[in-house]
Amino acid sequence: MRLSDFDYYLPEELIAQHPVEPRDSSRLMVVSRQSQTFSHRRFRDLPEYLRPGDGLVLNETRVMPAR
Repeated sequence: MRLSDFDYYLPEELIAQHPVEPRDSSRLMVVSRQSQTFSHRRFRDLPEYLRPGDGLVLNETRVMPAR
């Protein structure tokens, strides 16, 4: 595997410039291993997919204001 395997074109107009409000309305892609399908939901729907014993990792890092 090479780092270049992860290169892709992303149009600038698709890059978020500001966080969405309200924050729980951000998009969430759900991958079903059983049916091998993808669906697009909202972050607020996350509890529907969590089961007892699941692990949830939270990333509270911030982006450096480099502009």
